[in-house]
Amino acid sequence: MAADTGNNQSVERAASLLRALADAGHTRVRASDLASAAGLGLSTATRLLATLESLAFVERDPVSSLYRLGPLALRVGGAAANQQPVHREARQVVQNLAARLGLGVNVARRHGDRLVYLVNAEGELAPRSFTLLGQTNPLHATGLGKCLLLGCTVDERRDLLGELTAFTARTVTSLSVLEAELEDVRARGYAMEVEELALGRACVAAPVRDRDGAVVAAISVSGSLSALDLANRRDELAQVVIETADTVSTALGYTATALMN
Repeated sequence: MAADTGNNQSVERAASLLRALADAGHTRVRASDLASAAGLGLSTATRLLATLESLAFVERDPVSSLYRLGPLALRVGGAAANQQPVHREARQVVQNLAARLGLGVNVARRHGDRLVYLVNAEGELAPRSFTLLGQTNPLHATGLGKCLLLGCTVDERRDLLGELTAFTARTVTSLSVLEAELEDVRARGYAMEVEELALGRACVAAPVRDRDGAVVAAISVSGSLSALDLANRRDELAQVVIETADTVSTALGYTATALMN
């Protein structure tokens, strides 16, 4: 039992280092910074990083000794995405739509009280130097999250969300206000988010359903306020995102009668 406990702690510590590297984005990181982020002593972190490097989960620059995720981490991440039915059905659709609109197009699923990006593509009006795949965001402050919350009951949402964090002055921080907005989302078939998570950005999103009619993902069109031009294109973008979500839902086996069963 003691050996099992020690092994479990080693796995947890190694996972915390990998998480810290993932959170670092596109930058290489010092071992001391990784140790701090993971809550580990430097000697422990260095030993685990050496093991992870030998397994190709991390890479260390021979000159700077800075770390980044390695090729095996990339392989695991790609395999995880490919094992998601929503990713497989949405990937090409998302790429085509981003190219046609010139905007960002994202697909996400819910994991606990956060959304996790499964697919993202950027058009020429919404360039991004990094992928959102695997990254997370809050549910209540995003169009994708609002659509995903439709898959929960009122009580589930209350337990799930707790206190709503404000990211900008426009973030909804009242659960009752959020519930009223979700009713509007359910009625019209799409969600809006305008500068609730980040200033100068907005999105239009719609839910994706499986063969049973359950909300299993959401898809959004996003970009800067100027690129989206919601004052003139809101209805157009809403229609496009609903149709795209329906295309993915149909590929997953959804039919309109599923909601009535």
